[in-house]
Amino acid sequence: MPSIGTVTNPVILVVEDDEGISGPLSRALQGQGYATRVAGTAAGALAAADEDPSPDLVLLDLGLPDLDGVELARRLRERIPLTVIVMLTARSTEVDIVVGLDAGADDYVTKPFRLAELLARVRAHLRRGSVDERATPLSAGGVECDPSARRCYVGDVEVTLRPREFDLLAALMSRAGDAVSRDELMSTVWDAHWYGSTKTLDMHVSSLRRKLSAAGASDGCITTMRGYGYRFERDPVDSREMT
Repeated sequence: MPSIGTVTNPVILVVEDDEGISGPLSRALQGQGYATRVAGTAAGALAAADEDPSPDLVLLDLGLPDLDGVELARRLRERIPLTVIVMLTARSTEVDIVVGLDAGADDYVTKPFRLAELLARVRAHLRRGSVDERATPLSAGGVECDPSARRCYVGDVEVTLRPREFDLLAALMSRAGDAVSRDELMSTVWDAHWYGSTKTLDMHVSSLRRKLSAAGASDGCITTMRGYGYRFERDPVDSREMT
């Protein structure tokens, strides 16, 4: 039976068909002060997403009996666009992870995982990011970013970004022309005490590049500073124009 806490507690939806995992995980989350709902199927997850209040975060196992978890992530993103979705997956290849992020997930944790790491990730995602939403609109490299409205444009084309993608873009554009370290980006966009791999940063940069490029931005607007971090270019050179 799912446990529902008070409305003031963050609500976490655990989508996991293995009761040996979902039960202890739900109890651990409750011990941290979260309200939990548990669904063992995609159908149950979609129904739980429609409940009031909607979940603040979804822990989504990709190996479900009635629907592929990636497709479920896509459907959940349509229903609860502002909810954080964290994939729990044994599919650890970069291609699988990128597919999941493209479907709407915000992060991933590979199985088997340590409970302490997962709980730390949950805390990090539920803390409000440090991007100043009162900041003035940002413009660089043909990209417009409005933190107060949380909208992004390339010319007249609006780019749909997930919450973390938007925060990452705003963090980079607020320092356009400067190299920003991986540690600073993780601290700003995720959490000052991030626990675990920073590979999620690389995945989000990759997804952000693809979305901006598809909208018409230069494919060189975000430069990788190997061994350090990333830089958003004020006047990027588009390799597509050089061929």
